[in-house]
Amino acid sequence: MNDEKFMRIAINEAKESSKVGEKTPYGAVIVKNDQLISSAYNNVKKNNDPTAHAEINAIRKACEILNTHDLSGCVLYTTCEPCPMCFSASWWAKISKIIYGINISDVIDKGKRQINVNCEFLNNKGDSKIEIKSGFLRNECFELFK
Repeated sequence: MNDEKFMRIAINEAKESSKVGEKTPYGAVIVKNDQLISSAYNNVKKNNDPTAHAEINAIRKACEILNTHDLSGCVLYTTCEPCPMCFSASWWAKISKIIYGINISDVIDKGKRQINVNCEFLNNKGDSKIEIKSGFLRNECFELFK
């Protein structure tokens, strides 16, 4: 598995978000069978769309590319723990695994607006579970917010 490689792509996506005027450096990628399917960054301000989070954008692209709403077997790499909206979208898309860098609580500490509900809490509410790996390349992801 190339977890580091794919998380670094997500980190680069987050860096791209600042080039389009976003103040929230989030990036995400979706991988299936060790192949990059989609990558995206936050473009809420650019598109005037409060749902245009990096994870949502990556899910939308992956569904279009794979021509399905079912992303079973896919891994979502994201620089920050998915918010409740993004986690729910991942769950509905049947993403198998989420790997993220920093926690929602880290982002709140940086003054970013968030709903302080973590993925593990939401994951335990569903009738199926997503495998979750947290703190992956945490320091590099945290640097995005400095």
